[in-house]
Formats: sequence, structure tokens, C-alpha cells
Amino acid sequence: MRFIFKTDYGQDIRVVKHGGQAFWYSLLMAAMVTAPLWAGDYWLSQISFVLVYAIAGLGLMVLSGFTGLASIGHAAFLGVGAYVQAWFSAKGWPFPLTMAMAALLSAAVGVVVGLPALRVKGIYLAIATLSFGFIVEEVLARWESVTKGNAGMSVVSPQFFGAELGSSEAFYFIALGTCVLVTLGVINLMRSATGRAFIAIRDSEVSAQSMGIHLAGYKTLAFALSAAIVGLAGALYAHKLRFISPDQFGIVQSIDLLLLVVVGGVGSIHGAFLGAIFLITMPQLISLGKDWLPPAIGQAAGLQAVVYGGVLMAFVLFEPMGLYGRWLKVRTWLQLFPFYRRGMFKRQKSFTKSERLK
Repeated sequence: MRFIFKTDYGQDIRVVKHGGQAFWYSLLMAAMVTAPLWAGDYWLSQISFVLVYAIAGLGLMVLSGFTGLASIGHAAFLGVGAYVQAWFSAKGWPFPLTMAMAALLSAAVGVVVGLPALRVKGIYLAIATLSFGFIVEEVLARWESVTKGNAGMSVVSPQFFGAELGSSEAFYFIALGTCVLVTLGVINLMRSATGRAFIAIRDSEVSAQSMGIHLAGYKTLAFALSAAIVGLAGALYAHKLRFISPDQFGIVQSIDLLLLVVVGGVGSIHGAFLGAIFLITMPQLISLGKDWLPPAIGQAAGLQAVVYGGVLMAFVLFEPMGLYGRWLKVRTWLQLFPFYRRGMFKRQKSFTKSERLK
């Protein structure tokens, strides 16, 4: 099982690098396709949420992980995609067209955000995206003729050629198919000249510009592509919840998406999926842990936020490559055992090219 693409220079690029990867990915796909047979309704719902958040994580990964542009307002694109999907579905549009509209309009909003953000970078860009998130949340709350305001908006079941796809199994397969297509798209994007330009901008804007990369154009494109992917996730999110309101797409949701990327592993495709699994399973683990804690701590209102903050700081300080980085170290240790060298995984201080050229 090999997927081979020819580059402009004639060499082969294999999406699946060796037989081991082909085996494990095939086994994983078989388990995912047969999940409705062995997973109950609850676990099937949780897996569906993981797929939706993985799509959103891939979108944010394109912007922050591969292009190096910080964003703390990506829940706004999730909200745009969700409300576009809900509005057009209520008008009777078929499901594929509503998904396309959610992606296109989210991309248009991403361009609107990306153009003013070209003049700032770093923490100032993060603040600008945060401000944009507040603006979108306020628009969703005030534009009552379209969004129904704070009262919320019901979402009808997806329609495809007159058939209603309202069951949990149907939604699961829709989310699975969308996730596979988006993942393959992002993988091939990062293998293209555009993806290499994104990575060059992340590593050093000065070096990228000296090589002829148009910074404004590629940054705007990164915002548009990232917003389009997150908009697709928002469309699926709306159908999964069946009811949306502006408060679901606020700063807390944006922080959750940022936590997903950082904990999963910035700049890795696998990190988006690992971060999504973490984001969905962590609340359940916290709920189970409350019974083992003293009542004063276990029943505290802000316990989940404190745990999330502690986990985020721990990963930033001790494992900046996230869960995927930790897995790479474990895999290397297993491959070298028993011939590994003591201290070979000790973290060393380093700095990126962009920091050196400031």
C-alpha cells in the first residue's frame, strides 16, 4: 500500500514511508470504519468529537504550527462555519453545498483578518486575533435576524439527495470522511511549494523574503486556508450539537484549540489528533479524579481551568514538542534499546533562526 506523488524534480514522495506504517494505518482505518459495530453510542459520540476537533486542530496547525503565526481567536472561524452551516441548512440547501459555503465564507473572513494582521507579529498578532474573536462573538450575539442572538439557533439534520442523515452513525462517517480528506489535503499541502514557503516563513521571515517568498501573500493564504479548515470543523460541530449559541465560540473555545495544538505537538499532523484526544478525554479524567480529591478542591468551580493551565505550562516548560514529541523519543529509545546512551534525551537549550535574526 503506497501512495506515490511525483515532484517537479522527478523524485518520488511516499505518503506512507514503509510497510510498518502501511500496516498500522490500515489497522487504524479498519478500526475506525468498523467503530459503529464495536463502540457504543457514547464512545461513538466521543470519537466523533475527536474527529471534529482534529479537523479544527489541523486548521490551526497550518497557521500556527507550520507558518508560525500566533492566533488566540480561532474559535471565531469555528463559529462562522457553524452559523453558516446552520443558516443554509435551514434554507434547505443540500449538505455538500452547505459545507462548501461554510469553508468559503470562513476563508473570506480569514482573509479579512489576515490583511490587517500583516503589519504585526508575535504577541501583537495574538492580541489582534483575540480582539477579532471578541468582535465575531459580539456580531453573532447582536445579529439576531440571522443568528437568533443569545437565544441560540437550532440546526437541522444534514440532507443529501433528499435523504436525512440524522443518525449518530451517519454523522460519524461524515466526520470520518471529512477528517481523512482534510488530513490528506494538509499532508500534500506541506509537501508542495506553498507548504515549504509556509515553513520558511516560520523559520525566518528575513531568510524567506530574501529567497523571493512574498510574505504578505503567503501569510494571507495561510489565514484563508486555516480559516477554511476550521470552518469545516465548525459546520460539523453545529450538526453534532444540533444547537449553537454565541457563547460556545468565545475565548474559552479559542484557548481549548490553542491547548490542543500545544499539547499535541506544534508543527505535526499527528499532534492535531493527539491533542484532540487529550481535549476530549481530559474532562472525563478530571471528573473521575474529583472523587479522590478533598471536597474543597474536587468541588471547586475552576478546577478544570486550573488543571488545563497547569498542563499547558508543564508542556511548554518540559516538553515543548508535545505528546508527539514525547512519542518520538519513546520510539527512538525502543529502537536503540539496549544500546542507547545515557542522557541522550536530555533537553538542551536552543533557539530558532528567526530569534537569531531579529
